[in-house]
Amino acid sequence: MPLVAHTDLPTFERLRSEGGTVLAADQAIHQEIRELHIGLLNMMPDAALAATERQFFRLVGESNQIAQFYVHPFTIEAVPRGDKAAAYVAHYYESFDRIRADGLDALIITGANVTQPDLALEPFWEPLIEVIDWAHENVTSVLCSCLATHAVLQFRHGQKRRRLPDKRWGVYTHRVVDRSHPLVNDVNTLFDVPHSRFNQVDREQFEQAHLHVLGESREAGVHLAVSEDLLRTVYFQGHPEYDIISLLKEYKREVVRFFNRECEDYPPFPENYFGLQNQAILDESGTELRAALRQGKPIPEFPEAFIAPRLHNTWHDTAEAVINNWIGKVYQVTSMDRKVPFMAHVDPDDPLGLRG
Repeated sequence: MPLVAHTDLPTFERLRSEGGTVLAADQAIHQEIRELHIGLLNMMPDAALAATERQFFRLVGESNQIAQFYVHPFTIEAVPRGDKAAAYVAHYYESFDRIRADGLDALIITGANVTQPDLALEPFWEPLIEVIDWAHENVTSVLCSCLATHAVLQFRHGQKRRRLPDKRWGVYTHRVVDRSHPLVNDVNTLFDVPHSRFNQVDREQFEQAHLHVLGESREAGVHLAVSEDLLRTVYFQGHPEYDIISLLKEYKREVVRFFNRECEDYPPFPENYFGLQNQAILDESGTELRAALRQGKPIPEFPEAFIAPRLHNTWHDTAEAVINNWIGKVYQVTSMDRKVPFMAHVDPDDPLGLRG
């Protein structure tokens, strides 16, 4: 069902140009279809702000639930912004005060860049906890992505993430652990998810927090888990929202950082992503770049235009299915009575609604 372009946010026109169904606000008024209001707390840095916004808007808009989706982006002032991104947020994003006053049916919280060894030392920690606390009491379900998962595990369950020996990035195969859970209904029992992180919460920590693991990878660990009340909080440790070129863009940024001497080591390839032909092309490009660096020449052109058409997306269908299942349960719960707290709807003998 469609997204509703209730503001002039450029993402709506971008998704419409891609073939997505996006209703103008005046069109939505005349349709007798239930509204769902979903918040997007976007804490991503400037370079990824709009792309992350589009990725989650796209997944929500692809849901096949009988509803009109109003997605409300907002952010936290403590996240540092350059002038251009700050102006974009000021123009297009809503304030948390307005979000809190108007209410939401569901909330998605993105990751963020970190600078401190402990998340509790980050400038955004206190305002993020304020949002998490409010959402826990007032929103049917919260979906946490990557760093947001780590933050909630630390804040609510005392489970701190651990630093990995090396950056974990690439596309990894996962298996469904509990095939009976409605969030993985119609999901392949083996599915791919991109990851990109330096830190991890291990399976044992999810279990110690009494969380229910639904999907994990031998190489990348837990990706998908849910809270013990079975829907209130959904945890992603990977990035199923990624575009097909997201890891390519990230690899390119790391190459540029190396050329600018912002890091010592040339970046390794994301695992299971480029393929042998693309890796050979990028190896040759890396050789040219190192030579230019030694000779004091400008950085050579990165072969992005040649690589991108040869990449494969092996994760989007699964991401779409999980988000659709999540929104479906939110729709089911909120349709009963929007004024009754979430757990009041849960049948203790059938908490997932598997009996229909």
